[in-house]
Amino acid sequence: MNPKNMTVAEHIQELRKRLITVLVFFVFAMIVGLFAAKPVIRYLQHAEEAEVLTMNAFRVTDPIKVFMEVSVVIACLLTLPVILYQLWAFVSPGLYEKERKITLSYIPISILLFMLGISFSYFVLFPFMVEFMMELSAEMGVHTVIGIREYFQFLLQITLPFGFVFQMPVVVMFLTRLGVITPMLLKKARKYAYVALIAAAAIITPPDVFSQLMAGVPLILLYEISAVVSKFSYLKAKKGEKEITIDEQTMISE
Repeated sequence: MNPKNMTVAEHIQELRKRLITVLVFFVFAMIVGLFAAKPVIRYLQHAEEAEVLTMNAFRVTDPIKVFMEVSVVIACLLTLPVILYQLWAFVSPGLYEKERKITLSYIPISILLFMLGISFSYFVLFPFMVEFMMELSAEMGVHTVIGIREYFQFLLQITLPFGFVFQMPVVVMFLTRLGVITPMLLKKARKYAYVALIAAAAIITPPDVFSQLMAGVPLILLYEISAVVSKFSYLKAKKGEKEITIDEQTMISE
């Protein structure tokens, strides 16, 4: 059956099948996460920025909560490629052949950018943030007692958002292909975007200029990269429209 001729009920059924596929894979990924959680937690506890910290459990249930949270995060990360592929497979029947190939290539790019965002925030930004707060505590004469659950919640709140923020070029490329945004729009909105990105960096980092610059500069660079990507996508889309128009005219004349 041609997907373009499917009824609403058939589309819902197709979506249901793909959601079940994702759910089944998530269950298997969760099993992997349960086995991988302990070594991952140990690694994160003994990372460079955590060497001087002593982890404490303020509640009896804190260790199991951290264990389950890390397991779920691992399972979600392992399931991410499947989610992206199933999403692509659901919408691809409504695309042209060239668009299918292009959007399929978004998946590995998206995963790579996600891992780059997490790596940047964990290996670069997070250590400076921890060091800043520890130094501030020492200057105030405060003895810092670190709860293991609070530590991992803070770690996830810093790293995971950057994984999604680093998706900016892919999202811009996709929206440009759909005609939702244009390079001209990004150029006009550049000043407002800079303010918004700097404000976002200020929110997620300690109140010192160096940490905010460490977070803000990469975000601004991502915006500029996204603008360049949008320009190329826009030109390719226009070129593709011309090719489609020529093909349609040829078919009509035949």
